[in-house]
Order: sequence, then C-alpha cells, then structure tokens
Amino acid sequence: MQWTTLFDIALGAILVNNFILAQFLGICPFMGVSKKMDTSLGMGFAVIFVMGLASALCYPVNVLLEKLDLGYMQTVAFILVIAALVQLVEMFLKKAIPTLYQALGVYLPLITTNCAVLGVVLLNVQNHYDFIESVVYGITGGVGFLLAIVLFSSIRERLEFSDPPKAFEGFPIALVTAGLMALCFMGFQGLRIPW
Repeated sequence: MQWTTLFDIALGAILVNNFILAQFLGICPFMGVSKKMDTSLGMGFAVIFVMGLASALCYPVNVLLEKLDLGYMQTVAFILVIAALVQLVEMFLKKAIPTLYQALGVYLPLITTNCAVLGVVLLNVQNHYDFIESVVYGITGGVGFLLAIVLFSSIRERLEFSDPPKAFEGFPIALVTAGLMALCFMGFQGLRIPW
C-alpha cells in the first residue's frame, strides 16, 4: 500500500467528497447542533470516533458476511454495529463529560441514524477498501464532518448578531449559508495533486 493512496483517500474525504457539503450526508446533526461552537466540536469529535471505530469494526463483519454468502445482510449488520458504538459513546459521555452530554441532548442518539456514519461503512465496501484504507476513510470522513460543522457554527454564531432581511431570519439564512459553503467546497472538485 502506498502512502499516496492513503493521502488521496484522506484528502478526498475531508475536502473533495466531504460527507456534509459534497455528498449531503449527515445534514440532521449538521443543522441541529451547529448553533454553538462547543456543541459542534463535541458532536464532531464524537462522529470522528464513531466513524473511525465503525469502519474498523464493520470491515471484519463484512468479510465474515461475504464468506458466509450473506452480503445482503450488510446494512442490517452495519446498523447494529453503529448502534452499539453510539451506545458506548453515550454512556462514556454521560459518565465522563456530563456537560457535553447535556449540551448534545437528543442529537447524540441521532449519530446512530446519522446517514454519514452508515454511508462511510457502505462506501468502504463499495470502493473495495482494505482494512487500513477503511479506517483512514472513516477517520478522515469524520474530520471532514468536524471541519464543516465547526466552520458552519462559527458562521451561525456571527449571524446571530447580523441583521438579515425579515424573511431570512433564523433557519432560512442558515440554509442559504450552508448552500454557499457547499458551493465553496465544490471548488475542491478540480483539485489535482501531481505524484
């Protein structure tokens, strides 16, 4: 395996194929938790942890399912693994960092149904990544999620002190901002790194 391949996977997951701004996966927590920077950071790090661990655990599950000729059970098996991981993260945060647990509120269990987490493990299978590539894609996909949600939350905090037209106050200006961010990230589509 070449380092350039891992770098390409990482750069693609963070910038070019960002789960939120390019693939439009994980929009629920992106819009719901991004009102404050501290909750955005907490959600971003929780998603990095869950995506990385889900990629690592779902790879051998997929190998086992393929050997048993049960490939059609991938989605169900992946959802069970992700749900178990989120329960572990939730119990850890409740015990170790109760303020973050309270701040995340209902959005922490939403990681279970976060389509970005399920999307990363399904894309690992679709792209035929090996174990290391899967873990790199999972972790850097989470880093891309963190980057997008932190940038968006910093903009939303500034928008609270702005004076947009009445029709755009609140959620509409947040949607326009998210659309503009997605357009900015589309600029990375032409990114070419000569190796």
